[in-house]
Amino acid sequence: MKLTRRAFLATAIAIPTIGLRPAAADERVIRFGMPQDFTKIYTFLAAEYSQGQLDYFSLVNGRGGVNGYKIVADVSDSANEIPRAIETYERLKREGMVLIDPLSTPVARALVPRVLEDKINLVTAFSGRSDAADGSVFPYVMPLSPNYWTQAGLIVDFFRQQDRDLRGKKIVLVHLDTPFGKEPIPILQTLGQKLGYRFSTFPYAPPGNDQAAVWPQVRRAKADWIIFWGAGVGQSSSLSEAIRNGIALDRMCSSVWLSESDMDVVGKGAAKGVLKFEPCGSGRGPKIIADIVREVAGKGLGAGSEAKIGTAYYNYGVMMAAIMVEGVRAAFAKSPKGPITGPWLNEGLTSITDFTAEGLLPAMTVTKQDHQGGGRGRIARWDGEKFVPQTDWFSANQDVVWAEIMKSSEAFKTTGQ
Repeated sequence: MKLTRRAFLATAIAIPTIGLRPAAADERVIRFGMPQDFTKIYTFLAAEYSQGQLDYFSLVNGRGGVNGYKIVADVSDSANEIPRAIETYERLKREGMVLIDPLSTPVARALVPRVLEDKINLVTAFSGRSDAADGSVFPYVMPLSPNYWTQAGLIVDFFRQQDRDLRGKKIVLVHLDTPFGKEPIPILQTLGQKLGYRFSTFPYAPPGNDQAAVWPQVRRAKADWIIFWGAGVGQSSSLSEAIRNGIALDRMCSSVWLSESDMDVVGKGAAKGVLKFEPCGSGRGPKIIADIVREVAGKGLGAGSEAKIGTAYYNYGVMMAAIMVEGVRAAFAKSPKGPITGPWLNEGLTSITDFTAEGLLPAMTVTKQDHQGGGRGRIARWDGEKFVPQTDWFSANQDVVWAEIMKSSEAFKTTGQ
Protein backbone atom coordinates (compact mmCIF):
# COMPACT_ATOMS: atom_id res chain seq x y z
CA MET A 1 0.00 0.00 0.00
CA LYS A 2 1.29 3.45 -0.91
CA LEU A 3 1.49 5.89 1.99
CA THR A 4 1.33 9.63 1.78
CA ARG A 5 4.47 11.30 3.06
CA ARG A 6 2.52 12.97 5.86
CA ALA A 7 0.95 9.70 7.01
CA PHE A 8 4.25 7.85 6.83
CA LEU A 9 6.11 10.40 8.89
CA ALA A 10 3.35 10.54 11.46
CA THR A 11 3.43 6.79 12.02
CA ALA A 12 7.02 5.78 11.34
CA ILE A 13 9.27 8.36 12.96
CA ALA A 14 10.00 7.72 16.58
CA ILE A 15 13.04 8.66 18.57
CA PRO A 16 14.59 5.36 19.64
CA THR A 17 14.70 4.78 23.34
CA ILE A 18 17.14 2.63 25.22
CA GLY A 19 16.53 0.93 28.52
CA LEU A 20 19.95 1.80 29.89
CA ARG A 21 20.29 3.62 33.18
CA PRO A 22 23.32 5.85 33.78
CA ALA A 23 26.27 3.73 34.76
CA ALA A 24 27.74 3.97 38.24
CA ALA A 25 31.37 5.03 38.53
CA ASP A 26 32.58 1.52 39.33
CA GLU A 27 30.73 -0.19 36.47
CA ARG A 28 32.66 -1.60 33.55
CA VAL A 29 31.22 0.41 30.67
CA ILE A 30 32.30 2.09 27.44
CA ARG A 31 30.31 5.22 26.66
CA PHE A 32 29.20 6.26 23.17
CA GLY A 33 27.15 9.36 22.33
CA MET A 34 24.52 9.49 19.56
CA PRO A 35 22.95 12.97 19.37
CA GLN A 36 21.17 12.45 16.05
CA ASP A 37 18.46 14.25 14.08
CA PHE A 38 15.13 12.50 14.55
CA THR A 39 12.81 15.45 13.93
CA LYS A 40 14.08 17.89 11.30
CA ILE A 41 15.76 16.62 8.12
CA TYR A 42 16.99 13.05 8.63
CA THR A 43 13.88 11.91 10.55
CA PHE A 44 13.07 8.26 9.80
CA LEU A 45 16.56 7.80 8.37
CA ALA A 46 18.07 8.47 11.80
CA ALA A 47 15.38 6.46 13.60
CA GLU A 48 16.07 3.32 11.59
CA TYR A 49 19.86 3.78 11.69
CA SER A 50 19.73 4.25 15.46
CA GLN A 51 17.50 1.21 15.90
CA GLY A 52 20.09 -0.92 14.12
CA GLN A 53 22.88 0.45 16.30
CA LEU A 54 21.02 -0.14 19.53
CA ASP A 55 19.98 -3.66 18.59
CA TYR A 56 23.58 -4.55 17.81
CA PHE A 57 24.79 -3.13 21.12
CA SER A 58 22.08 -5.18 22.83
CA LEU A 59 23.34 -8.28 21.00
CA VAL A 60 26.90 -7.63 22.19
CA ASN A 61 25.89 -6.73 25.74
CA GLY A 62 23.64 -9.77 25.96
CA ARG A 63 26.64 -11.93 25.17
CA GLY A 64 28.63 -10.39 28.01
CA GLY A 65 29.95 -7.29 26.29
CA VAL A 66 33.59 -6.92 25.25
CA ASN A 67 36.15 -8.10 27.82
CA GLY A 68 33.40 -7.82 30.39
CA TYR A 69 32.62 -4.19 29.47
CA LYS A 70 29.14 -3.20 28.32
CA ILE A 71 28.49 -0.59 25.63
CA VAL A 72 26.39 2.29 26.98
CA ALA A 73 24.86 4.39 24.21
CA ASP A 74 23.37 7.78 24.98
CA VAL A 75 20.81 8.60 22.25
CA SER A 76 19.27 12.07 22.01
CA ASP A 77 17.62 14.30 19.42
CA SER A 78 19.86 17.06 18.06
CA ALA A 79 17.22 18.16 15.52
CA ASN A 80 20.25 18.82 13.30
CA GLU A 81 20.92 21.94 15.40
CA ILE A 82 24.58 22.66 16.10
CA PRO A 83 24.17 24.42 19.49
CA ARG A 84 21.98 21.61 20.76
CA ALA A 85 24.46 18.96 19.62
CA ILE A 86 27.42 20.80 21.13
CA GLU A 87 25.62 21.07 24.46
CA THR A 88 25.09 17.31 24.41
CA TYR A 89 28.71 16.74 23.39
CA GLU A 90 30.00 18.74 26.36
CA ARG A 91 27.75 16.84 28.76
CA LEU A 92 28.83 13.47 27.42
CA LYS A 93 32.48 14.49 27.49
CA ARG A 94 32.14 15.13 31.23
CA GLU A 95 30.58 11.69 31.61
CA GLY A 96 33.52 9.90 29.97
CA MET A 97 32.33 9.48 26.38
CA VAL A 98 35.02 8.03 24.08
CA LEU A 99 33.09 8.13 20.78
CA ILE A 100 30.33 10.29 19.27
CA ASP A 101 28.23 9.59 16.18
CA PRO A 102 25.98 12.56 15.24
CA LEU A 103 24.95 11.28 11.77
CA SER A 104 24.84 14.87 10.52
CA THR A 105 27.18 16.75 8.22
CA PRO A 106 26.71 20.22 9.79
CA VAL A 107 27.00 18.87 13.33
CA ALA A 108 30.03 16.75 12.46
CA ARG A 109 31.78 19.70 10.82
CA ALA A 110 31.11 21.86 13.88
CA LEU A 111 32.51 19.19 16.21
CA VAL A 112 35.78 18.63 14.35
CA PRO A 113 37.86 21.25 16.24
CA ARG A 114 36.53 20.02 19.58
CA VAL A 115 37.24 16.34 19.05
CA LEU A 116 40.72 17.05 17.72
CA GLU A 117 41.47 18.96 20.90
CA ASP A 118 39.63 16.61 23.28
CA LYS A 119 40.80 13.39 21.58
CA ILE A 120 37.31 11.94 21.38
CA ASN A 121 36.52 9.79 18.33
CA LEU A 122 34.00 11.44 15.99
CA VAL A 123 32.32 8.89 13.72
CA THR A 124 31.17 10.50 10.47
CA ALA A 125 29.66 7.53 8.68
CA PHE A 126 28.05 8.68 5.41
CA SER A 127 28.28 12.28 6.64
CA GLY A 128 30.71 14.99 7.67
CA ARG A 129 33.88 15.93 5.78
CA SER A 130 35.04 13.62 3.02
CA ASP A 131 38.63 14.77 3.58
CA ALA A 132 38.50 13.26 7.08
CA ALA A 133 39.58 10.05 5.39
CA ASP A 134 43.08 11.52 5.79
CA GLY A 135 43.88 10.32 9.29
CA SER A 136 47.20 12.14 9.36
CA VAL A 137 45.30 15.44 9.47
CA PHE A 138 42.10 14.29 11.21
CA PRO A 139 43.34 11.67 13.74
CA TYR A 140 40.08 11.62 15.72
CA VAL A 141 37.59 12.00 12.85
CA MET A 142 36.55 8.55 11.67
CA PRO A 143 34.38 8.09 8.55
CA LEU A 144 34.82 4.29 8.81
CA SER A 145 32.78 4.00 5.60
CA PRO A 146 32.92 5.03 1.92
CA ASN A 147 32.82 8.82 2.01
CA TYR A 148 30.71 10.94 -0.32
CA TRP A 149 33.57 11.47 -2.77
CA THR A 150 34.09 7.72 -2.97
CA GLN A 151 30.38 7.16 -3.50
CA ALA A 152 30.32 9.68 -6.34
CA GLY A 153 33.37 8.09 -7.97
CA LEU A 154 31.89 4.63 -7.71
CA ILE A 155 28.51 5.71 -9.12
CA VAL A 156 30.17 7.35 -12.13
CA ASP A 157 32.21 4.21 -12.76
CA PHE A 158 29.00 2.17 -12.76
CA PHE A 159 27.62 4.53 -15.41
CA ARG A 160 30.82 3.99 -17.40
CA GLN A 161 30.45 0.23 -17.09
CA GLN A 162 26.94 0.43 -18.54
CA ASP A 163 27.71 2.80 -21.42
CA ARG A 164 31.38 1.81 -21.88
CA ASP A 165 32.23 5.40 -22.77
CA LEU A 166 30.87 8.54 -21.12
CA ARG A 167 32.36 11.01 -23.62
CA GLY A 168 29.67 13.44 -24.73
CA LYS A 169 27.14 12.08 -22.24
CA LYS A 170 25.27 14.35 -19.84
CA ILE A 171 25.23 13.64 -16.10
CA VAL A 172 23.24 15.84 -13.74
CA LEU A 173 23.20 16.06 -9.95
CA VAL A 174 19.93 16.92 -8.18
CA HIS A 175 20.88 17.81 -4.63
CA LEU A 176 19.92 19.31 -1.32
CA ASP A 177 21.35 22.83 -1.19
CA THR A 178 23.51 22.26 1.89
CA PRO A 179 27.19 21.32 2.44
CA PHE A 180 26.09 17.67 2.50
CA GLY A 181 24.26 18.03 -0.81
CA LYS A 182 27.18 19.83 -2.44
CA GLU A 183 29.78 17.34 -1.19
CA PRO A 184 30.06 15.21 -4.38
CA ILE A 185 30.37 18.18 -6.77
CA PRO A 186 34.21 18.44 -6.87
CA ILE A 187 34.59 14.76 -7.75
CA LEU A 188 31.84 14.85 -10.36
CA GLN A 189 33.41 17.91 -11.97
CA THR A 190 36.90 16.39 -12.02
CA LEU A 191 35.64 13.09 -13.43
CA GLY A 192 33.70 15.02 -16.07
CA GLN A 193 36.95 16.62 -17.24
CA LYS A 194 38.72 13.26 -17.16
CA LEU A 195 36.02 11.13 -18.80
CA GLY A 196 34.52 13.72 -21.13
CA TYR A 197 30.94 13.92 -19.88
CA ARG A 198 29.01 17.17 -19.39
CA PHE A 199 27.99 17.90 -15.83
CA SER A 200 25.38 20.23 -14.34
CA THR A 201 23.65 20.64 -10.98
CA PHE A 202 20.08 21.27 -9.83
CA PRO A 203 19.90 22.29 -6.14
CA TYR A 204 16.76 22.43 -4.03
CA ALA A 205 16.10 24.05 -0.65
CA PRO A 206 16.14 21.98 2.56
CA PRO A 207 14.53 19.93 3.89
CA GLY A 208 13.57 18.94 0.35
CA ASN A 209 9.85 18.32 0.59
CA ASP A 210 9.14 20.83 -2.24
CA GLN A 211 11.03 20.06 -5.45
CA ALA A 212 8.22 20.78 -7.90
CA ALA A 213 10.14 23.58 -9.64
CA VAL A 214 13.34 21.58 -10.06
CA TRP A 215 12.33 18.41 -11.83
CA PRO A 216 10.75 19.97 -14.95
CA GLN A 217 14.18 21.57 -15.45
CA VAL A 218 15.81 18.17 -15.01
CA ARG A 219 13.42 16.68 -17.57
CA ARG A 220 14.27 19.40 -20.08
CA ALA A 221 18.00 18.80 -19.53
CA LYS A 222 17.58 15.34 -21.12
CA ALA A 223 20.35 13.82 -19.06
CA ASP A 224 21.81 10.42 -19.85
CA TRP A 225 22.25 9.76 -16.12
CA ILE A 226 20.85 11.43 -13.01
CA ILE A 227 22.38 11.32 -9.54
CA PHE A 228 20.08 12.47 -6.75
CA TRP A 229 21.58 13.44 -3.44
CA GLY A 230 19.39 14.15 -0.42
CA ALA A 231 18.27 12.58 2.81
CA GLY A 232 15.04 11.85 4.63
CA VAL A 233 12.03 13.48 3.01
CA GLY A 234 14.20 14.86 0.19
CA GLN A 235 14.77 11.44 -1.34
CA SER A 236 11.15 10.36 -1.55
CA SER A 237 10.30 13.82 -2.91
CA SER A 238 12.94 13.44 -5.62
CA LEU A 239 11.57 10.07 -6.66
CA SER A 240 7.97 11.29 -6.65
CA GLU A 241 8.82 14.30 -8.82
CA ALA A 242 10.92 12.22 -11.21
CA ILE A 243 8.01 9.84 -11.69
CA ARG A 244 5.59 12.76 -12.13
CA ASN A 245 7.84 14.18 -14.85
CA GLY A 246 8.14 10.91 -16.72
CA ILE A 247 11.85 10.43 -16.05
CA ALA A 248 13.20 6.89 -16.42
CA LEU A 249 14.21 5.63 -12.98
CA ASP A 250 16.60 3.02 -14.34
CA ARG A 251 18.95 5.87 -15.28
CA MET A 252 18.78 7.44 -11.82
CA CYS A 253 21.13 6.60 -8.95
CA SER A 254 21.10 7.75 -5.34
CA SER A 255 23.88 8.06 -2.84
CA VAL A 256 23.74 5.79 0.20
CA TRP A 257 20.57 7.53 1.43
CA LEU A 258 17.71 5.61 -0.14
CA SER A 259 15.68 2.97 1.65
CA GLU A 260 12.59 0.82 1.75
CA SER A 261 10.90 3.57 3.76
CA ASP A 262 11.25 5.91 0.79
CA MET A 263 9.62 3.27 -1.38
CA ASP A 264 6.72 3.01 1.06
CA VAL A 265 6.09 6.70 0.49
CA VAL A 266 6.51 6.70 -3.28
CA GLY A 267 4.96 3.31 -3.92
CA LYS A 268 7.05 0.15 -4.21
CA GLY A 269 5.98 -0.63 -7.75
CA ALA A 270 6.24 2.96 -8.92
CA ALA A 271 9.89 3.18 -7.80
CA LYS A 272 10.97 0.02 -9.61
CA GLY A 273 14.30 0.34 -11.39
CA VAL A 274 15.95 3.09 -9.36
CA LEU A 275 19.59 2.57 -8.36
CA LYS A 276 21.56 3.34 -5.22
CA PHE A 277 25.02 3.05 -3.69
CA GLU A 278 25.10 0.25 -1.11
CA PRO A 279 27.78 0.03 1.63
CA CYS A 280 26.61 -3.24 3.16
CA GLY A 281 24.18 -6.06 2.62
CA SER A 282 20.45 -5.49 2.97
CA GLY A 283 17.81 -7.94 4.10
CA ARG A 284 17.96 -10.47 6.93
CA GLY A 285 20.34 -12.89 5.26
CA PRO A 286 23.60 -11.67 6.83
CA LYS A 287 24.51 -13.67 9.94
CA ILE A 288 24.60 -10.67 12.28
CA ILE A 289 21.07 -9.64 11.27
CA ALA A 290 19.79 -13.17 11.78
CA ASP A 291 21.45 -13.22 15.21
CA ILE A 292 19.68 -9.98 16.16
CA VAL A 293 16.34 -11.40 15.07
CA ARG A 294 16.89 -14.44 17.28
CA GLU A 295 18.74 -13.04 20.30
CA VAL A 296 17.40 -9.49 20.56
CA ALA A 297 14.05 -9.06 18.82
CA GLY A 298 13.09 -12.65 19.58
CA LYS A 299 13.46 -11.92 23.30
CA GLY A 300 11.49 -8.68 23.16
CA LEU A 301 14.62 -6.53 23.57
CA GLY A 302 14.51 -4.70 20.23
CA ALA A 303 14.80 -0.91 20.07
CA GLY A 304 12.00 -0.48 17.54
CA SER A 305 9.64 -2.16 15.11
CA GLU A 306 10.73 -5.65 14.17
CA ALA A 307 9.51 -4.91 10.62
CA LYS A 308 12.47 -2.56 10.14
CA ILE A 309 15.07 -5.24 10.84
CA GLY A 310 16.98 -5.93 7.64
CA THR A 311 16.03 -2.71 5.88
CA ALA A 312 18.73 -0.50 4.43
CA TYR A 313 19.08 2.17 7.13
CA TYR A 314 18.71 -0.39 9.90
CA ASN A 315 21.55 -2.43 8.44
CA TYR A 316 23.69 0.70 8.09
CA GLY A 317 23.26 1.20 11.82
CA VAL A 318 24.25 -2.39 12.52
CA MET A 319 27.24 -2.00 10.21
CA MET A 320 28.53 1.06 12.02
CA ALA A 321 27.85 -0.35 15.49
CA ALA A 322 29.75 -3.51 14.53
CA ILE A 323 32.73 -1.45 13.33
CA MET A 324 32.71 0.56 16.58
CA VAL A 325 32.66 -2.61 18.66
CA GLU A 326 35.41 -4.14 16.53
CA GLY A 327 37.44 -1.05 17.40
CA VAL A 328 36.80 -1.74 21.07
CA ARG A 329 37.92 -5.35 20.68
CA ALA A 330 41.07 -4.24 18.86
CA ALA A 331 41.77 -1.66 21.58
CA PHE A 332 41.55 -4.31 24.27
CA ALA A 333 43.87 -6.53 22.24
CA LYS A 334 46.45 -3.72 22.26
CA SER A 335 45.88 -2.52 25.83
CA PRO A 336 43.87 -5.03 27.87
CA LYS A 337 43.89 -2.82 30.97
CA GLY A 338 42.99 0.43 29.23
CA PRO A 339 42.56 3.08 30.45
CA ILE A 340 39.25 3.47 28.59
CA THR A 341 39.84 6.79 26.84
CA GLY A 342 39.46 8.33 23.41
CA PRO A 343 43.13 7.67 22.50
CA TRP A 344 42.80 4.06 23.70
CA LEU A 345 39.79 3.49 21.41
CA ASN A 346 41.48 5.35 18.56
CA GLU A 347 44.34 2.85 18.65
CA GLY A 348 41.79 0.09 18.23
CA LEU A 349 39.78 1.76 15.47
CA THR A 350 42.91 2.42 13.43
CA SER A 351 44.02 -1.21 13.60
CA ILE A 352 40.83 -2.81 12.23
CA THR A 353 41.93 -5.26 9.54
CA ASP A 354 39.89 -7.11 6.89
CA PHE A 355 36.71 -6.73 8.93
CA THR A 356 33.45 -7.89 7.30
CA ALA A 357 31.09 -8.10 10.30
CA GLU A 358 30.57 -11.76 9.43
CA GLY A 359 29.73 -11.01 5.82
CA LEU A 360 27.58 -7.90 6.28
CA LEU A 361 30.04 -5.54 4.54
CA PRO A 362 33.02 -5.73 2.19
CA ALA A 363 36.34 -6.31 3.91
CA MET A 364 37.58 -3.04 5.41
CA THR A 365 40.94 -2.07 6.86
CA VAL A 366 41.41 1.16 8.80
CA THR A 367 44.84 2.66 9.38
CA LYS A 368 46.19 5.84 10.92
CA GLN A 369 46.45 7.22 7.39
CA ASP A 370 43.19 5.87 5.87
CA HIS A 371 40.14 6.39 8.06
CA GLN A 372 37.75 5.49 5.26
CA GLY A 373 38.58 1.80 5.35
CA GLY A 374 39.29 1.09 1.70
CA GLY A 375 36.35 2.70 -0.10
CA ARG A 376 34.50 -0.36 -1.36
CA GLY A 377 30.78 -0.57 -2.08
CA ARG A 378 28.35 -1.73 -4.74
CA ILE A 379 25.36 -0.59 -6.78
CA ALA A 380 21.92 -2.06 -6.11
CA ARG A 381 18.61 -1.73 -7.98
CA TRP A 382 15.10 -1.65 -6.52
CA ASP A 383 13.09 -4.49 -8.10
CA GLY A 384 9.74 -3.43 -6.64
CA GLU A 385 10.20 -5.33 -3.39
CA LYS A 386 13.88 -5.19 -2.44
CA PHE A 387 17.28 -3.85 -3.41
CA VAL A 388 19.14 -6.30 -5.65
CA PRO A 389 22.93 -5.96 -6.08
CA GLN A 390 23.97 -5.15 -9.65
CA THR A 391 27.72 -5.43 -9.01
CA ASP A 392 30.15 -7.14 -6.71
CA TRP A 393 31.92 -5.07 -4.05
CA PHE A 394 34.40 -2.78 -5.78
CA SER A 395 36.19 0.55 -5.54
CA ALA A 396 36.69 3.06 -8.33
CA ASN A 397 38.37 6.36 -9.09
CA GLN A 398 40.23 6.31 -5.80
CA ASP A 399 43.12 8.18 -7.41
CA VAL A 400 40.79 11.13 -8.06
CA VAL A 401 39.16 10.78 -4.64
CA TRP A 402 42.46 10.73 -2.75
CA ALA A 403 43.84 13.64 -4.74
CA GLU A 404 40.83 15.66 -3.59
CA ILE A 405 41.18 14.35 -0.03
CA MET A 406 44.80 15.43 0.17
CA LYS A 407 44.15 18.83 -1.40
CA SER A 408 41.30 19.55 1.01
CA SER A 409 43.06 18.22 4.12
CA GLU A 410 46.13 20.31 3.30
CA ALA A 411 43.89 23.36 3.12
CA PHE A 412 42.43 22.45 6.52
CA LYS A 413 45.91 22.32 8.02
CA THR A 414 46.53 25.84 6.76
CA THR A 415 43.18 27.52 7.39
CA GLY A 416 41.32 25.30 9.86
CA GLN A 417 38.35 25.35 7.48
